[in-house]
Amino acid sequence: MNPFKVDFQELYRRHLCRHSQFGINVLHLIGVAGIYIALFAIAFALPGSKWIVVAALIAYFALLAFNIPSRLLLANIMFTLLLLSTYLMLPQISVWVYVVLIFVWHRFQIWNHKIYDKHREMGEFSEKYKKGPLLFVLLSIYELPILLNYLVFDRRNWTS
Repeated sequence: MNPFKVDFQELYRRHLCRHSQFGINVLHLIGVAGIYIALFAIAFALPGSKWIVVAALIAYFALLAFNIPSRLLLANIMFTLLLLSTYLMLPQISVWVYVVLIFVWHRFQIWNHKIYDKHREMGEFSEKYKKGPLLFVLLSIYELPILLNYLVFDRRNWTS
């Protein structure tokens, strides 16, 4: 599980084992959008924030460029910039609200699994993708591209 060298199609197939239903992917995208907006708020609260945000986005997009298809990279860039624009249009509130919102949006994603509980066997992936901090980092980086791949480019896998 190296976040710098990912077999995106394999990671995507793993995702479909627990997230094959359209609704859970939409709800997860809403949760991820909320987390990204909160992360932007936290980053903009730091000294030198514009440079931090620009550097982080360049590094993130460069990492993705080596690991996901180009059309998905473009969709990811456009969606991320839409989220950044959304954050910039919001009224300013305490950064601590956004820290709390990260946890709220994460719990929202976990709650989604109570509504959408269709699962497939994940045994094929259990050895390589073991739960823990490394998988958390990997999925934190690639969850948005995975969700966008499903919702924008993989209509044939949409199920209710």
